[in-house]
Amino acid sequence: MNYGRKETKQKIKAASSRKKKYANWVFLSFFKTVLVLFLFVAVTGISMGIGMFRGILDSSPGFNPDSFAPSGYFSTIYNSAGEVTDTLVGSNANRIEASYEEFPQDLIDAFVAIEDARFWQHNGIDFRSITRAAVGVLTNNYSGGASTLTQQLIKNTVFNGGMETSKGAKLERKIQEQYLALQLTKNVDRKIILTNYLNTINLGNNTLGVKAAALRYFNKDISELTLSECAVIAGITKNPGRLNPITGPDDNAERREVILKEMYEQGYISKAQQEEALADDVYSRIQNVDLAIRGNTAPYSYYTDELIGQVTEALKEQLGYTDTQASNLLFSGGLQIFTPQDPNLQAIVDEEINNPENYDAARYSVEYRLSVAHAGGETKHYSQQTMESYIRQVKGQTSFEGLFDSEEEVTAAIEDYKGWLIHEGDTVIGESANIVLQPQTSFVLMEQSTGYVKALSGGRGEKKANRTLNRATDSVRQPGSTFKVVTSFAPAIDTCGATLATVYYDGPYTVGEKSFRNWWGADYKGYHTIREGIIYSMNIVALRCMNDTVTPQLGVEYAEKMGITTLSAADLNLATALGGLSKGVTNLDLTNSFATIANGGTYTKPVFFTKILDHNGKVLIENVPETRPALKDSTAFLLTDALSDAMQSNSLYARPGAGVNSTGTAAAIPGMSCAGKSGTTTNNVDIWFVGFTPYYTAGIWGGCDANQSLKDSAGARNGGTSFHKRIWRAIMTRVHEGLPDPGFPVPDSIETAQVCRKSGKLPISGVCTGDPRGSNAVYTEYFAKGTIPVEACDHHVRISVCAASGGKPTAFCPAEQLESKTVMSVPEDGEGGTDDTVYAAPDFCTVHNGASTIIDPSQGQGDIFGPGYIPEQTAPGNPYMPSAPSPFTTSPFSAAPGTTAPYTASYHTTAPDTAVHGSEPPTTVSAFSKPSSDESSAPSIAPTVPERWHDWKYWDNWWDW
Repeated sequence: MNYGRKETKQKIKAASSRKKKYANWVFLSFFKTVLVLFLFVAVTGISMGIGMFRGILDSSPGFNPDSFAPSGYFSTIYNSAGEVTDTLVGSNANRIEASYEEFPQDLIDAFVAIEDARFWQHNGIDFRSITRAAVGVLTNNYSGGASTLTQQLIKNTVFNGGMETSKGAKLERKIQEQYLALQLTKNVDRKIILTNYLNTINLGNNTLGVKAAALRYFNKDISELTLSECAVIAGITKNPGRLNPITGPDDNAERREVILKEMYEQGYISKAQQEEALADDVYSRIQNVDLAIRGNTAPYSYYTDELIGQVTEALKEQLGYTDTQASNLLFSGGLQIFTPQDPNLQAIVDEEINNPENYDAARYSVEYRLSVAHAGGETKHYSQQTMESYIRQVKGQTSFEGLFDSEEEVTAAIEDYKGWLIHEGDTVIGESANIVLQPQTSFVLMEQSTGYVKALSGGRGEKKANRTLNRATDSVRQPGSTFKVVTSFAPAIDTCGATLATVYYDGPYTVGEKSFRNWWGADYKGYHTIREGIIYSMNIVALRCMNDTVTPQLGVEYAEKMGITTLSAADLNLATALGGLSKGVTNLDLTNSFATIANGGTYTKPVFFTKILDHNGKVLIENVPETRPALKDSTAFLLTDALSDAMQSNSLYARPGAGVNSTGTAAAIPGMSCAGKSGTTTNNVDIWFVGFTPYYTAGIWGGCDANQSLKDSAGARNGGTSFHKRIWRAIMTRVHEGLPDPGFPVPDSIETAQVCRKSGKLPISGVCTGDPRGSNAVYTEYFAKGTIPVEACDHHVRISVCAASGGKPTAFCPAEQLESKTVMSVPEDGEGGTDDTVYAAPDFCTVHNGASTIIDPSQGQGDIFGPGYIPEQTAPGNPYMPSAPSPFTTSPFSAAPGTTAPYTASYHTTAPDTAVHGSEPPTTVSAFSKPSSDESSAPSIAPTVPERWHDWKYWDNWWDW
């Protein structure tokens, strides 16, 4: 073997070469494997990426040019004059759409310069901006986004502003956004894209779009914006919270400077324009505008509050919307809502309701809430009720009722209460105090012929928030005597056969364990008509009408037919006739029930809007008033006529000095026909007046929110019970200025007849007119055709009375002293005294009855009556009753000169077992005067035997008269 050095080197070299080759082979094999794996992974990744990318694109929202238009707009409310009264602004809805032509060029240039300099050149995606942004991220020098205006528009309209919570979701949205941007730029004109963008961007203060921003920050139209103002608005969009020119003027000023610099560098403005804009003190101007806007910003009116509810219900009922859908459309759908609200009439209502001179008192309540974290670790919540308990129990003001004399007194009471309640270590974690003027009111004004609600007030004093308590539509209160017309008299006349002349007896009245009386006290007036029951608000007449004629069931049915919506089974009782309800009624419902009467008996659902247009001006709802017959036109007229009398100066037909006056005179409108009814509840808690003219129906409620009496122990400190009529009159007088008075026309279904006021029946000549209270016991009444009574009066009776005493004649009353008199026939059921019982048939004469001193007459002979006399003449068919007794003389009797002396006479008839007696035992005596001054003289006297033998009844054998 050759083991030489050379060979050894060669062998070593060969071995080394083999190792190197092997290593190279291993490396190449590994590299190939890695390369194959890399290529596999890459291809797989790319394939997956392409698939995922394709999946993302496929899941993109379908391309629809309309979907990139603004979708949230505030809704606008118009009154009957076409004026804007309110706007309904929801989240992302305070937007006013503008066309491209309305945008000033400086505004367009400002947005393009700062947000998307290549907007007019790129295809929706700006690759230069993407590259610049990527480099910025890598070099930690990122200065702005890469999204184009087109992408921002898509993010705002399609992707809800890009509110993703994960990076993956954000990446997916970005890919879809860029894809849609390409599609949008390819298919839609860039001016349209820019217009939609400028109409959708968030510009702070719940303001969307540049037109709304111009109004909010500068109180001007966008066409009037200066270059400086355009730069201010363009500077907001990057961060509406931080760059708001009101709350962040310094930050916005820096952004404005950048925008003006970009506009100059991109050639949109000159250096002089840039410097002039920078010198503009625009932020002081913005602050002044903001102060003015905030000073003029008011919550929704009470009318708008109710309108919102009415429109929401209409969207649900007529278009099938859910509550959420209806609310979203109402506050973000850009609706145009047209109402019948009359701005002039609304102004009158607001002025008079809030005029302090219309009220007799001003007091204050407080809605108070206090939350305290006490030192011991317990958190407690307190309210005005706990504060009132403190005042009554701790302060010793036991009669305190929750009302204060001034706002300062309220504030002092709160501080005093907190000083007593809060101790060292306690922390107040929440407190609110809303001071409310009392007494409160509500007012509704309707046009009865259309159902249009022309004006409405839900309260007195400053309205501090939207959708607060609306006392005209939300509060349910006891209606008092206004309900007599709705539940008792209306159904009685309409369907139960009663007329305005139907009478009910006003006397003490008890049903079950409940006793009733009239509003003026326990003084009862006897028989009175339904007309008088309305005019004088007679409780007992209404109750008897309900109980005897109508029934509570029918009364409730009629109330609902006429528009009352708050009744329940608990109201099926007699108290409903007087307005004693389980819950109560709203002013809107009660006013509308009287509008039904004013509208000839046709119910019309109250109308708060006439039509609704969508954002594009298409009619969404045409509000055709809902109507239904509720009363006959004859019934409506009869009630109207009686309610008219209630507002005129009338006095109840009663005995002198005992009359009651009509209840509505204080509300009467000068020079205009009007009809109405007042109502006052127990303890003077609620007061009402509801009435109408040929044009309008109006209802006013007054009272304290917490049900305090309007007349407290000190009198009318809480407002009294008359201010509501004063306000009703003031409003309605102004409302009707310049309007002619057409009166209330009499329909063809009505005729007239004379009737007796005390029976409601045909009068008897010489009898009814003889009522001692006056001849107007007979009057002319309106009747529905076919309902004129056919029976004669049975409550007036003509009788003979003795002129000397006014009593029914006895056997001893001289014929020449008898006279005819009209008296009342009253119930004999022990109901107690009334005005009619004063004029009922009297007792027997108290003068001519011979009840005390006995005079012994001589033996009768011929025409002389005396003991043992047997009359020969008898009444036909009755052998025991004398038909024509002769006069007799008595023996002399002794009496003092110029005085009178009574007498009795004893005699018997031919029937020894039967005697003749008057219909009632005499209670008075016949008197004889002794003309002589000589006490010893004894004249002869000859009394006349009564001729009214037919009034006598058989009695015992012998009797004394």
